[in-house]
Amino acid sequence: MSQPLRIAVPALLVLLAACTTPVKPTLPPALPPRAVAVPAAVAPPDAAGSSALVAPAGDAPVLDDARREAFIAEAAKASGMAPEEVRGWLAQARYQQSIINAITRPAEGKAWKDYRPIFLTPARIDQGRSFYAENRSSFDAVSKQTGVPAQYIVAIIGVETSYGRITGTYRVLDALYTLAFFFPRRADFFRGELLELFTLAQEEKLDLATLKGSYAGAMGWGQFMPSSYRAFGKDGDGDGRRDLLGSRQDAIASVANYFVAHGWKPGVPVFVPAVADATAAPFVPPDFVARYSLADLASRGYRPAQAGAPDLPATLLTLEGANGPEYWIGYQNFYVITRYNRSPMYAMAVHQLAQEVAAGASSAP
Repeated sequence: MSQPLRIAVPALLVLLAACTTPVKPTLPPALPPRAVAVPAAVAPPDAAGSSALVAPAGDAPVLDDARREAFIAEAAKASGMAPEEVRGWLAQARYQQSIINAITRPAEGKAWKDYRPIFLTPARIDQGRSFYAENRSSFDAVSKQTGVPAQYIVAIIGVETSYGRITGTYRVLDALYTLAFFFPRRADFFRGELLELFTLAQEEKLDLATLKGSYAGAMGWGQFMPSSYRAFGKDGDGDGRRDLLGSRQDAIASVANYFVAHGWKPGVPVFVPAVADATAAPFVPPDFVARYSLADLASRGYRPAQAGAPDLPATLLTLEGANGPEYWIGYQNFYVITRYNRSPMYAMAVHQLAQEVAAGASSAP
């Protein structure tokens, strides 16, 4: 996600990026571009970090020698690769303008009424129910072990890659090279992910020449960024490898592990629907942390739509629905999903898809 930054980019939107959001092994950010607010346009030529660019007219930009050599030395030290091997891989990396174009047009800029139909389609719901049924023993075993409901693991994989059907067509090496050195606004994050990629390739014996993913460099069934892959990837099938690209069991275990590592609370809802008093003033919390009591929210004019909502720390989410504003009370597990991808609409899409998958499973003969 693999926020932090894991910012990913889901399936039909050229894999909005991220699983996973992250960079530090402990509570990293969400997977980028999928997950976060990326700029509406590339930073101007004089932006911070632009000293790495030398852009001959009509040609792709190239990396200056000083920045290249500094990166080679750092990557070799971190990964254990010989400097010449790192240099060789960088020589093969290619700048891709289409990656810059994609990251500057995130789907999270849409309103909920336009975002929801992308993911809550009859086909995606039916495919999710089938995917769960086909792999139920794996999902249920991981759910029992971790406390993460199976339907939420299914939904993450469904939103990210249409259940493994669309895992990305960009070479991960090209994606991270392009964003690390030619996207100044997020250069530090992606440079860190490029460093993680070299180490990951050594650890998991990945072929950088053929490794494919999203335009943000997210990989596999759950779209994990390299740092998230290293920090949260799990060997779910017991073969001694963390294969998030080819093993369903590893992908299932890794998505659940990501949630657990970011504070998933078993038995706690993600959302409950809410209503607003006629006199309620708009309330937009500064982040997604569940820090308000139900009494706090009620004092602002927002309360659960039905009785029985857990009186636990919560927050408020307001979305622009097809029939007007929608109000939702979100708990800790809402926050956890936003660690995978920082968009609250992404979290709601995962939640509603999970509910549909669970409804299908409960109605099955």
